[in-house]
Amino acid sequence: MKFAYFHLMPYTGKKDDTHDWPVANKLFDANLGKQLYDTYLDSMVQAEAAGFDWIGCNEHHMSPYGMMANPNLIAATLIPRTSTAKLAIMGQLVPLLNPIRVAEEYAMLDVMSGGRVVAGLLRGIPHEYVAYNIPPDESHGRLAEAVDLIVKAWTEPEPFGWEGEFYQYRAVSIWPRPMQKPHPRIMMSCSNEVSARVAAQKRAMFALANLQTFDNARSLIRVYKEEARACGWEPGPEDITISLTASVDDDVDLAKDRLTEGRRYFADVLGGGLRTAQQIVLQKTRYMDDETRSKFQGANKQAKISVDDLIDAGIIVCGTAEMAVAQIKRAHAELGMGNININMKVGNIPDAAIVNQIKIFGEQILPQVKNL
Repeated sequence: MKFAYFHLMPYTGKKDDTHDWPVANKLFDANLGKQLYDTYLDSMVQAEAAGFDWIGCNEHHMSPYGMMANPNLIAATLIPRTSTAKLAIMGQLVPLLNPIRVAEEYAMLDVMSGGRVVAGLLRGIPHEYVAYNIPPDESHGRLAEAVDLIVKAWTEPEPFGWEGEFYQYRAVSIWPRPMQKPHPRIMMSCSNEVSARVAAQKRAMFALANLQTFDNARSLIRVYKEEARACGWEPGPEDITISLTASVDDDVDLAKDRLTEGRRYFADVLGGGLRTAQQIVLQKTRYMDDETRSKFQGANKQAKISVDDLIDAGIIVCGTAEMAVAQIKRAHAELGMGNININMKVGNIPDAAIVNQIKIFGEQILPQVKNL
């Protein structure tokens, strides 16, 4: 079992719960932002030392929800401060970007890190399309074509041209090429059946960022595996990544209270404007079909479920180290994944508590579950 320490890098200086979007950046304090970046990067380095196998980051735009408009910058900053952990960049949102630039930057990072990149190629959440003025209706087509173009840019040793529906290039021959051969492992989000099938078709790793229920996750994994077999390959546990929110402490009530407040802040303060923008996209475009839209809106409603109910459902890690070990073992028995993505910094959970959580994971939890 491989464990990733994932960070959203939220801006925790925002106090109000405005639902305006974009959120006015006059609320951003650069001095506080500098402190947060330093603290968050330190925690990522600490996670490697504690035994985490991957360090995860991602991409979001125009929101205090996350301060990583370009996660490649975070990965580049981490390269000289780490040596063993994979750099799991769980987004470039490729439909919004120039895919050749994505291929080039990932290749640079892979060479600079000595072959430690896990290359997320993701579609993004609805509001990102408003932020970058890209038609949401084109998101699936842009993603599928961009993945093929990026893989060819990584692997084709001679210059080539590209005439696609969304992208056209007279000649492509990127420098450098990636260190990993044939190319860095690709990870794609699989929050619905369409995306699970696309990930399998591209031979990408399955990643489920929001575990709603074991039944839903099992269904998506089944679709992914069936599609992979139809495409001539067999996924193993190492191809499946599930994300789990975590809050651990020697005091179980303190762990629960911190997560309760962190989730409230995340949903009410950081997520208000984001949800407003998402509703605009969902109402006026074909970004999602009706079934997927319903599931997506259900995920938003999950923010209102109590921590105790989430613990009972088995879809978070919360409590003492002993409880956390049992919860991780339960999730593994239910889903059989080979990778778990751990998100500890939920909303405004104090950073001192995150330092302690990483320590508890390293000393008391990971040694008991890495052999699963």
